[in-house]
Amino acid sequence: MNPEIFWFLPTSGDTRYLGTSDFGRAPTNEYMRRIAVTSEALGYDGLLIPTGASCQDPWVTAASLIGVTNKIKLLVALRTSITGPTASARQAATLDAALNGRLLMNVVPGGDPTELAADGVFFSHDERYENADEFLTIWRRLMQGETVNFTGKHIHVEKARNFHAGAQSPYPPLFFGGSSPAAHDLAAKHVDAYLTWGEPPAAVAEKIADVRARAAKHGRTMRFGVRLQVIVRETNDEAWAAADSLISKLTDEEINISQANFAKMDSVGQSRITALHGGRRDNLEISPNLWAGVGLVRGGAGTALVGDAESVAERLSEYADLGVDTFVLSGYPHLEEAIRFAELVFPLIGKAPVTIGGSQTGGVFDIRATSKLQRSAS
Repeated sequence: MNPEIFWFLPTSGDTRYLGTSDFGRAPTNEYMRRIAVTSEALGYDGLLIPTGASCQDPWVTAASLIGVTNKIKLLVALRTSITGPTASARQAATLDAALNGRLLMNVVPGGDPTELAADGVFFSHDERYENADEFLTIWRRLMQGETVNFTGKHIHVEKARNFHAGAQSPYPPLFFGGSSPAAHDLAAKHVDAYLTWGEPPAAVAEKIADVRARAAKHGRTMRFGVRLQVIVRETNDEAWAAADSLISKLTDEEINISQANFAKMDSVGQSRITALHGGRRDNLEISPNLWAGVGLVRGGAGTALVGDAESVAERLSEYADLGVDTFVLSGYPHLEEAIRFAELVFPLIGKAPVTIGGSQTGGVFDIRATSKLQRSAS
């Protein structure tokens, strides 16, 4: 087992406690760069830069990291519903060239009709995927140097062309996550890596099998990944105590408001995550070491692997046995948890022990030595 491990940039802000509290960290660019530089030094393979109304712009954030990173890949949102394929192709080629081929694209049609309406988009669920299909058909051809004429139900371009190639051929790899039949069809036809949120292994296995079968009908194969939170400590008791602490400030009102907002979405993936906990605080361990507490108030990646390093590594191995080769991880607060996970888990999953300046960590990146860093980042 030697998977790709990505970390997450919290461009909507960071915190030690979910819910309303006075412990939040603003998503300053300085803090984002600090997480990025630290993640690269620790040996993470990539960074997911999220998108959404509450997030800072992912393309601008990615561009701000060009001069401070050298190796780590950047997984940046390709918003098919709110941007056009021609302009997006220019952006992708330019950023990929500036990153010397370190760009990855995360295809995001969108899952919240209220958020999309604020951007002037009023597609139904399946129309979003019809539009994404047309978008990616055009975008992929543009990135390969073609001049494109295309008339579809949602997109029409004439003599579209991308004049400047990116660093990667034929284009930066496409990642995507979605749980509906329409989403699986889109993945099977277009993308290179399918991501699922952290559901129990049996449910993940079913999704992988379905996407793999659909891709085979197009004569295609693809990679698979899982998007998860992590709470890892030296002992299981410490890890579960940290999980309890993360939601200790939540009020019932905050949970109810979040669950009501999730219910308004037409995202099948969000519905599946919500069903794992039902909005209840009790019985949140839905599978061995898989905890649904984050999803009480956070949309999207609402489950976390909780435990000591050996337990978490074992759970990751179970997903790997299903065909997963990429894990996109996060944890609160993201700076300290990136350090902790790398130090404790990397040696157990085939990643090189964390080294800084030729020696294993124990000083600069020792979690006990970050209190000053925490204060300056707050």
